[in-house]
Amino acid sequence: MDEILNQDYWNERYLVNNIGWDLGVVSPPIKSIIDKIENKNASILIPGAANAYEAEYLLLKGFTNVTVIDIAPSVVQNLQEKYQNNSNVNIVLTDFFEQEMMFDIILEQTFFCAINPDLRKTYVEKMHQSLNENGLLTGVLFNKEFEGGPPFSGCIEEYKKLFSNQFKINKLETCLNSIAPRLGFEVVFEFQKI
Repeated sequence: MDEILNQDYWNERYLVNNIGWDLGVVSPPIKSIIDKIENKNASILIPGAANAYEAEYLLLKGFTNVTVIDIAPSVVQNLQEKYQNNSNVNIVLTDFFEQEMMFDIILEQTFFCAINPDLRKTYVEKMHQSLNENGLLTGVLFNKEFEGGPPFSGCIEEYKKLFSNQFKINKLETCLNSIAPRLGFEVVFEFQKI
């Protein structure tokens, strides 16, 4: 599976515009999360950022320390061109699991459901390692069964089991402001590093 969901796979999906998850704007739940972050200088990571509408919104709201990571060269090139004159955002071409930076906040939006489910424990460990003391992993996860993948299925009970040993679960509940096609299938969460 890892061989299938590699850099070439994701890059090709963007090149042929096979990106059905892309809303063209920041999703309403992520927008609500960003609107509640008070520290505009907090270091914020968006892993598997794709077209990075979240970064665009963060910058619009005055955030000064945003990092975007993606594995697809075409995506990263587009973002680097878009933000070439903006020192408040750092665009990085890398595999998230190989990066070594530390952040105050990590925003999750369609990254978890895109990785091989065998990597979920590794995801939790890497998120924990990538956060500063008391750092937050926050965003949206699917609460839905999918055929095959990506996206891959997930549910609230699985998330509790996966994250509770390394994170305090501040919030994990059904998302009330999802877009219509995702209504009832998303959970909004806030996990704090312990």
